[in-house]
Amino acid sequence: MDPQQRLLLEVGWEALERAGIQPSRLSAGPTGVFVGVCNHDYSERALAATDPARVDAYSLTGTGNSILAGRLSYLLGLQGPCVAVDTACSSSLVAVHLARQSLLEGECDLALAGGVNAILSPMVTVALSRMRVLAPDGRCKAFSAAANGYVRAEGCGVVVLKRLSDALSDGDPVLAVMRGSAINHDGRSNGLTAPSMASQRQVIRLAHDCAGVPPSRAGYVEAHGTG
Repeated sequence: MDPQQRLLLEVGWEALERAGIQPSRLSAGPTGVFVGVCNHDYSERALAATDPARVDAYSLTGTGNSILAGRLSYLLGLQGPCVAVDTACSSSLVAVHLARQSLLEGECDLALAGGVNAILSPMVTVALSRMRVLAPDGRCKAFSAAANGYVRAEGCGVVVLKRLSDALSDGDPVLAVMRGSAINHDGRSNGLTAPSMASQRQVIRLAHDCAGVPPSRAGYVEAHGTG
């Protein structure tokens, strides 16, 4: 089994524990799973090293990115939306955005949203290095004139999302309220892999409009800030 699947199972369960929610009760209502994942190192290594005669059904279910979300839903007996999202660096945040939309549309009453990344092969790092998008010194210098690339990292994170009215009614510990969210694409701008300042400015405005909060009221900004 892909270590990314194992990490997601562990962290997804831990997220529910921290939220004070018994996993056994989730099958009573629609619960969604939205997972951001863009790495498939384990799949490529495992299948490449396997004799074709020994490939079986588990070779797919143990390595497929689409199974990441499905395995968590299967383990917990969840019957709501189940989505694996790959939008490269923004995968996890897009998963959270889609989870929020699903909650507002009534597709689910609770959502597990997040992402996972495990670097198990040098191939992607080599390709990114040749694209000159990785910092040669291995340091992120976001918002600095000295910024010269980003740094890859590993990890897994999952948040438990509910409509605020439901969370308050159920007496859940509310750590934060998501007032709004937005996503977009640069379109045909600086290049396929280059960020567009205009598009980023636009999506920030869209998020503020969605939240009904003017930018002037923002007191703290936490950015992707890859450098």
